[in-house]
Amino acid sequence: MLQIRPTCENCNKSLPHDSNEAMICTFECTFCKACVTLLKEVCPNCGGGFEKRPIRPFHLLEKYPVSKVVIHKPVDIKAHLQKLNYK
Repeated sequence: MLQIRPTCENCNKSLPHDSNEAMICTFECTFCKACVTLLKEVCPNCGGGFEKRPIRPFHLLEKYPVSKVVIHKPVDIKAHLQKLNYK
């Protein structure tokens, strides 16, 4: 079951359950589309790619609520890009 994390891990932008801006990697690291672009579509935590996070239907939210846990770990974009061999 996806956690549906509430914010972007990098910029802390709100990403509600029905957000079209939410992107996740295979470990559910959650970022907004703008940050994924800055990260060159590579997760800074695992090195994997991102996919659009599915939208949990409203009628399932009561039984399967979204996570309230905020993970805010701003990425050192310059270091991330250097690791990817970008200048």
